[in-house]
Amino acid sequence: MSQPTAVLLYDADCGFCTASAYWLRRRRLAVAVEPLQDADLAALGVDPDRAAREIPLVERAAPGYRVSYGHRAIAGALTTGSFPWRLAGWLLLHPPVCWPAAAVYALLARHRHRLPGGSQACRIDRERPAPRRDHR
Repeated sequence: MSQPTAVLLYDADCGFCTASAYWLRRRRLAVAVEPLQDADLAALGVDPDRAAREIPLVERAAPGYRVSYGHRAIAGALTTGSFPWRLAGWLLLHPPVCWPAAAVYALLARHRHRLPGGSQACRIDRERPAPRRDHR
């Protein structure tokens, strides 16, 4: 695997995000895949509110960092891998594939708490259901 050129930050409190991060690690991309909770977001130029909704990819760029979010972050990470992953990443960044990719990413992110491994901790809006009341 190449030396990491960027870091992809995932929400370690979300089971679906954690499973997705492990899947990306197994692709042997030239990015570090690290928990969002362990990163100094301010130093990296990451918007914490946006990072709660969309996965950020942080790349070194003079004089600081360049951050992309959502499907563009996933695509950027994929472009650091071997040929099939680079091609997939390139397609995700360019029309017409980027249009549905953005929509699908937004849909998955909005409903990640309902996906395999997801829980209420994964909810983007962080709303919690009202406690159940026993009616006996």
